[in-house]
Amino acid sequence: MKKVIIIKYGELTLKKNNKNFFLKSLKDNVNKILASINHEICYDFGRMFVYVEESDIIEVVNLLEKVFGIHEIVVGYISDDLEINSIKKQILYLVNEKEFKTFKVETKRSDKTYPINSMDVNKIVATEILKNVLDKSVDIHFPDLTIHVEIRNKEVLYYFDGLKGLGGYPVGTLGKGLLMLSGGIDSPVAGFLTIKKGVRIEAIYFESPPHTSEKAKNKVIELSRKLSFYNGVVKLHVINFTEIQETILKNIPHDYLITIMRRMMYRISAIIAARGRCNVIVNGESIGQVASQTLSSMKAINEVVKLPVIRPLACLDKIEIMDIARKIGTYDISTLPYEDCCTIFVPKHPVINPVIDKCREFEELIPFDELIYEAIKNHEVISIDHNEPKKEKYQDLL
Repeated sequence: MKKVIIIKYGELTLKKNNKNFFLKSLKDNVNKILASINHEICYDFGRMFVYVEESDIIEVVNLLEKVFGIHEIVVGYISDDLEINSIKKQILYLVNEKEFKTFKVETKRSDKTYPINSMDVNKIVATEILKNVLDKSVDIHFPDLTIHVEIRNKEVLYYFDGLKGLGGYPVGTLGKGLLMLSGGIDSPVAGFLTIKKGVRIEAIYFESPPHTSEKAKNKVIELSRKLSFYNGVVKLHVINFTEIQETILKNIPHDYLITIMRRMMYRISAIIAARGRCNVIVNGESIGQVASQTLSSMKAINEVVKLPVIRPLACLDKIEIMDIARKIGTYDISTLPYEDCCTIFVPKHPVINPVIDKCREFEELIPFDELIYEAIKNHEVISIDHNEPKKEKYQDLL
């Protein structure tokens, strides 16, 4: 027997003709996250196997828990001896190291030519355990230990309890999106859920110095770093929004400040997304949460872009969003007390049902094309992974 980490696919098994594409992508993503560890991977349509040194198993399992496309992770054993007496001996050896009072055996046969059916294998193995291990009993409903036996064409697998994976699709299999990332709770969760569906993300952040601080920007960098555990490198586009925001404040009726500001952000995001070959814009809006997130506000803001805008949190409650934020490790960062540019100029009574014609009329009061051009031309790009970020200027983007 040889110890092996077994990856179960879950939803990927439903992909039929595209299955190999998804599985190859999953293998590539696993290879990337295990790049610093000596390992070997092989896979078929049923399972993926990761072979590592036994001393590395715990570290590898911890890393695999952050890989989308994995339904379950188990540490098991593989043997090329399929003879039933050998199966009994090998299982007896394994269960002697376990503490349990009740158990059940679950057998699957991908090789239907195997001469003993699954139910009979269950009975044979269970009988052997009852004869040789004292004070044990079978409980098929709530056992302390479930012994899994998978009989394949040339090998047999044994394993016990597994760890639930993240599910979803391998990152990058369904294109790329641009995440509008603020320092709040919602947008990192929206990014996480988008990555889960196989969409690799870049991110865009709007800063407004001196109204927003360097600490607010650092919050967003750290949130991007958290997302990079799932996404791989996150390319963060930092837009200086000060001149646009101050121009809006001086020239636009206050109840429309947020609506016009968001329309400008969407225009800039659409240009950055197109340049980065992103198929969608992603944000953390949730219906009715604030004035700019009513359906009529979303309609008025969406009107300025042709690119699809997806809102993974649209129908989630705040408590649900906070629960996910805690689970992925972004909540404590998001709640640091540094304001972003979306919160510093909020009017007392923002319009909740903006009229699109009025938005267009007000925008004629400001030279927004020129302002957008300058903001994009001078924006900063930070590539963020688990290590230190690298900065570069994109002067020739337009």
